[in-house]
Amino acid sequence: MRIVSWNLNGIRAAIRKGLDDFIETIDADIWMFQEVRAFPEQLPSNWVPPKGFELVWHPAEKKGYSGVSTWSKIEMEILGKGMERAEDPTDIEGRILVTEHPGIRCINTYLPSGSARDDRQQYKEKWMEDWLAWLSPNLKIDFPVVIAGDLNIAHQEIDIWNARSNRMTSGFLPQEREWFGRLLDSGWYDLCREDWGPTQGPYSWWSNRGRAREEDKGWRIDYILGNEAARNCFQGSKIVRAGGLQVSDHAPVVADFKI
Repeated sequence: MRIVSWNLNGIRAAIRKGLDDFIETIDADIWMFQEVRAFPEQLPSNWVPPKGFELVWHPAEKKGYSGVSTWSKIEMEILGKGMERAEDPTDIEGRILVTEHPGIRCINTYLPSGSARDDRQQYKEKWMEDWLAWLSPNLKIDFPVVIAGDLNIAHQEIDIWNARSNRMTSGFLPQEREWFGRLLDSGWYDLCREDWGPTQGPYSWWSNRGRAREEDKGWRIDYILGNEAARNCFQGSKIVRAGGLQVSDHAPVVADFKI
């Protein structure tokens, strides 16, 4: 089984830039998209969904903002949207979509960014703590559970091109990195990092400024994490930088499982 996580930076633009070709070429069973920034009815009128896929949407209430979507060519059941927190019962920013497929549960997640304003950083850090607690019951499940998404944090220095100059930048703040360590200590595994080992990169997102893309000066903020059962059937992973950056400022993260 092949799973892909990809922040599209707007699905309407991604379709114009060749998203359908990537879906055919990578040939995955489950696609988890983040930052779709559209309602289904806003997609191009002449666009036809990929043959054989079921599409589930969880857009943000605010048009042109955030939102996630999961596409599957195998059976899919929607288990929930959002964390059902008292202060945000409907997940109005469209950040969590949980689906179950034969042999695996998928938690499609788009963690908030804190780079815009201080209040958004505070919101992000509160959201992180809530999400960590909300995830806990999934660790008790005895079949594979996968978290896939843009988590907006580079965990280690090897996950960012210039660690020294970004130590006080949202996405690489000390408290964010410490939190990510607690996430892994709680029982989740960074499957891609375990596959690649302690090498610098590979990165999954690049700034549009300067020559960051051309010179591969990026961040690894897109992850595929798994519980113990997912780890046991995980086979390998890759980031498809070549061509992927024609579609989005993020590249797709691909993981294979023996399920």
